[in-house]
Amino acid sequence: MSIFICPVCGEKLEINGNAYVCQKRHSFDIARSGYVNLLLSKHMGKTVHGDNKLMVQARRRFLDKGYYKPLCDALCEAAAAHFSGKVLLDAGCGEGYYTTAIFDCFDKADIAAEMYGIDISKAAVECAAKRCGGISFAAASVFHIPAGDSTCDMLVTLFAPYCGSEYRRVLKKSGIMIMAIPSEEHLWELKQAVYDTPYKNEVKPYELEGFELIGKKHITYDMELTSREDIEALFAMTPYYYRTSPQQRDRLAGYDSLRTKADFELLIYCAKGLTDSA
Repeated sequence: MSIFICPVCGEKLEINGNAYVCQKRHSFDIARSGYVNLLLSKHMGKTVHGDNKLMVQARRRFLDKGYYKPLCDALCEAAAAHFSGKVLLDAGCGEGYYTTAIFDCFDKADIAAEMYGIDISKAAVECAAKRCGGISFAAASVFHIPAGDSTCDMLVTLFAPYCGSEYRRVLKKSGIMIMAIPSEEHLWELKQAVYDTPYKNEVKPYELEGFELIGKKHITYDMELTSREDIEALFAMTPYYYRTSPQQRDRLAGYDSLRTKADFELLIYCAKGLTDSA
């Protein structure tokens, strides 16, 4: 049984051989790496979205070195403490670092869960599927989640675009959403190295329509980036990268090491005012 639905007609998808198939016979092949592409061209917009293969590889190398491990540990702790039911969805899962960490945490804690991850980058979900075969991954947009109404007990969203209407739709009544966002001083020293007049991050009010904030944790620490490769990989992971000129990005080439602050907000919400249909 899968929570995935057909992106064409909305019918439930079931695995049939090496494909997901709905009752209307729309079929989506499962790639050799294990993920399924449920991303329709009309959901992609006019420009290319998501990380390309080189960016995914850089992100994986950076995360696997443990630079964001304190955030990952806090996420796993929160997910294990608040999970109940059977289905967890990572909306904007990237290359699967955090999704796999939760999977491993649940496995060690003997917490039974069906786990799913979606990301608009096919390169990212391919990498994620290779990382952990126990999770069902799909290429899809968080603005058009290919999951049925009220099918998820927990939704995790880390630095991904926010789509409250879709998150509320797929979450069950009283389902849990865990969100990670950059706090005010995240990567401040890195931005100082790139920009003439850097600015601190704007942390918006925590209130979200349809959700009740039930917990939060501020995670902050200094990171010692020990190579030019790590510095460039970290910057490429940020939204600043796309808004920075090549000349500004080239400033990082002069750094072989850099000390910069990691500054995160981990927010835990409970869905409210919803009616279960599953």
